[in-house]
Amino acid sequence: MNLAVGFKPMLGGAQTMDSLEKQLICPICLEMFTKPVVILPCQHNLCRKCANDVFQASNPFWQSRGSTTVPSGGRFRCPSCRHEVVLDRHGVYGLQRNLLVENIIDIYKQESSRPLHTKSDQQLMCEEHEEEKINIYCLTCEAPTCSMCKVFGAHKDCEVAPLQNVYKRQKDNSRSQKQLLCEKFDALYAILEERKKEMLQCITREQEEKVQYVRSLMRQHGDHLEGASKLVETALQFTEEPQMAVFLQSTKQLISKVIDTSKAAQLERTEPGYENMDHFVVNLGRAEQVLQRINFQSECQGDEEEEVEDEEIEEGGVAEEEGEMTDGQY
Repeated sequence: MNLAVGFKPMLGGAQTMDSLEKQLICPICLEMFTKPVVILPCQHNLCRKCANDVFQASNPFWQSRGSTTVPSGGRFRCPSCRHEVVLDRHGVYGLQRNLLVENIIDIYKQESSRPLHTKSDQQLMCEEHEEEKINIYCLTCEAPTCSMCKVFGAHKDCEVAPLQNVYKRQKDNSRSQKQLLCEKFDALYAILEERKKEMLQCITREQEEKVQYVRSLMRQHGDHLEGASKLVETALQFTEEPQMAVFLQSTKQLISKVIDTSKAAQLERTEPGYENMDHFVVNLGRAEQVLQRINFQSECQGDEEEEVEDEEIEEGGVAEEEGEMTDGQY
């Protein structure tokens, strides 16, 4: 059905206000920014409370400003661009307030509270029943309509609902879907961060083991070198012995020590390339393909895709998932 729109001249202004409102939505609470608004180093904005919630979640052991101990700095990732934000000992309270955004919010709220049109201009009117207001929504045809169309017109056999209820439900559904999407992606970020942490710990652990082993070899070779140096000094002193009997008597013992020292020279040593860490590699080819195929399809369609992927894996004879560590590899 056709609708008579009484406020066409101001449509651009309403769209501008809607666009402005979208720019003033906090990515955490999905509501309009609440004072005070803080600006991150990446130039994105957050409510201070939301920023503090994210910071506390990433730094659970951080001491608040009210504690008796001196707090240390911390860090968290911007929810908009994942840029790492490093804070000083003041935490979120050390971030600069975005007074410009706060002033824009004040102006927006003032303008939003003002009536833009007269009562007659604000109301949609039915073109088929010119004196009837558009006040219900046809759920069957998915279109707004009037009461007369429901009683006597084209929508008399359709299921309808109050227009305001449908509007609020669809608007709230959009916000809930945004929040759900953010939660799922945050969970995915958390999984990736945890896997990265595990892999870095594995590399660090092997690095420390190699460093400790090399240090132990250094101590062994150092002790051997020190003993050999003392033996050389003793031998040089024996060569200066003027009495032949004393010299000959000590020679046998000195030769025995030299033989023992030469045998001990065959100490354990590292193989060439022992310091190489190139065996730590990660293969994310399949994971990247899966991430690139993320879309907004329904769960049933997603299940079908998973079944197809499982069949492809079975037919291809894949023995292990990419990204898992096997034989020193990731």
